[in-house]
Amino acid sequence: MIKVLIADDQELIRQSLQIVLNSRKDMTVTDVAADGQEVMRCIRKNKPDVILMDVRMPKMDGVQCTKLIKESCPQIKIIILTTFDDDEYVYNALKYGASGYLLKGVSMEELANAITTVYNGWAMINPDITAKVLRLFSQMAKADYSITVKEKNMDELTRAEWKIIAQVEKGASNREIARTLNLSEGTVRNYLSTILNKLNLRDRTQLAIWAVQTNVRNKVEGRPLETEGAL
Repeated sequence: MIKVLIADDQELIRQSLQIVLNSRKDMTVTDVAADGQEVMRCIRKNKPDVILMDVRMPKMDGVQCTKLIKESCPQIKIIILTTFDDDEYVYNALKYGASGYLLKGVSMEELANAITTVYNGWAMINPDITAKVLRLFSQMAKADYSITVKEKNMDELTRAEWKIIAQVEKGASNREIARTLNLSEGTVRNYLSTILNKLNLRDRTQLAIWAVQTNVRNKVEGRPLETEGAL
């Protein structure tokens, strides 16, 4: 019997999934949760085998929740079930250890098959975002090349922008950056666009690679940056 936890902030979805999965002979829903914090409480009470995890939930989103769960209970399998196919969510969910990523709209049979698949140690990716995942893996495979930025371009960065870059180096999502630096997600996106233009970098992946290569986080945390625009 596969024990499943359902995490979604919409009550109708929680109830519908619970009814369908409990009707199966090989699965039982141990708990339902409306946010990430509730998920953490549930797994301490009843450790599930598989979690169906929504991405956008209050208090703690599904990506951050996935990270915490895989750090403390790596044996628990997590399937991200969402209406969003944003690159950032795909990348971070898989980076933090999710075993599956499905878009809402899959049939109940497909969902049940995905649960069984990840329970048995395999991964399950929705066909609609497989190309996106392969592109991300390709970028990661090429991450051993060196990315250089001109010194004069770095001199144009403000202290606020350096702090954003340090968060990108950590692998933080826009939402996590916004929460950490007390900004809106829109402001974070604007900062990132400006940073990429100043450094003449193509995308967030190049920025993250460059930040790691130059050890930006230690520079930001280790000494004050005497530039304007401090947060």
